[in-house]
Amino acid sequence: MPCPALPDGFDFTDPDLLHHRVPHPEFAELRRAEPVRWIPQTGNVAGFQDEGYWAVTRHADVKYVSTHPELFSSYLNTAIIRFNEHMQRDSIDAQRLILLNMDPPEHTRVRQIVQRGFTPRSVRALEGRLRERARAIAEGARAHDGPFDFVTEVACELPLQAIAELIGVPQDDRAKIFDWSNKMIAYDDPEYAVTAEVGAISAAELISYAMNMAAERKRCPAHDIVSTLVAAEHEGNLNSDEFGFFVLMLSVAGNETTRNAITHGMHAFLTHPEQWELYKAERPATAAEEIVRWATPVVAFQRTATQDTELGGKLIRKGDRVGLFYASANHDPEVFDRPDGFDVTRDPNPHLGFGGGGPHFCLGKSLAVLEIDLIFNAVADAMPGLTLVEDPRRLRSAWINGVKELRVSARP
Repeated sequence: MPCPALPDGFDFTDPDLLHHRVPHPEFAELRRAEPVRWIPQTGNVAGFQDEGYWAVTRHADVKYVSTHPELFSSYLNTAIIRFNEHMQRDSIDAQRLILLNMDPPEHTRVRQIVQRGFTPRSVRALEGRLRERARAIAEGARAHDGPFDFVTEVACELPLQAIAELIGVPQDDRAKIFDWSNKMIAYDDPEYAVTAEVGAISAAELISYAMNMAAERKRCPAHDIVSTLVAAEHEGNLNSDEFGFFVLMLSVAGNETTRNAITHGMHAFLTHPEQWELYKAERPATAAEEIVRWATPVVAFQRTATQDTELGGKLIRKGDRVGLFYASANHDPEVFDRPDGFDVTRDPNPHLGFGGGGPHFCLGKSLAVLEIDLIFNAVADAMPGLTLVEDPRRLRSAWINGVKELRVSARP
């Protein structure tokens, strides 16, 4: 196959790229001609003191890497594919305490504990309250006489409320969680004027808040998930530090990603009006999965090779970083019929928007799907005539497919 025609210096993790678009044409070119491709980086732009990474773009290869943690580690360099040139190695290593950045067997131990909070029974227990919150959010947005921002008025609210309900954050403190999580991921976007230092401070504040919550539940257990996870530590539960880092992960993995999925989903509906009409009429249960495939809020995570191995016909050396581009895998024509089409009745839908399987498959998938279902049902009931006012304003980020603002109107 001929080499893919990419411009010199093209880097899929360049935050200026995702600021404007997801590079689907370039992903398609790599899938066709060189599905595992070395992407050079110079000047330590990613913070790893190396020379680049391998871009993995096919669905099958992303799944293979995801399901072989013995060959491809999350721990060695974390799962974050790009920090910035100012990132210090000790700051990278500190993130190994987050579940996302662990390998088995430690990952297995911690995940077995925290997944108690995401059992079908736990999620069902939240459904009634979240349904009411979704209805209130949509009806509140409908009250606007003119255009409003769908991100702040609708998309961000239910994921935040769901996490807060799950771990028992008081209503008055929920805005703090939103603010801290925003600052932790916004360091690449100059509009927010958030430095890496501010992001680190926000992370420390969130961890401290969660650790205090854990300590309080140990003193006085309640009927909530925090008590379940931290009480009787000697019986195999989380210590306060581990719970703090678990909440840190939740605030990004469960808040930011679902918010962006909802926002991209609404934009997709408004730019594919036939799908919006179909959804309002039929409310297909398959819609949430297609919204996540279409949005793919996490464009890429990474792994690091633990030994020399072969992937896609290329020799991956021990220590090489490997980028798992879920956004590309979710448009792979070998897996999806009409992959560039938005179809809320798509079934089956083996997308990798919740990860490629293996030990790091999304812990909160069932909760995220529930939130997406609830909020779009509520929007369809309260604002069936919603219209797009302006194109979305995108987040500048190296790995998040984020939207900062989506102006819409509930009035014709």
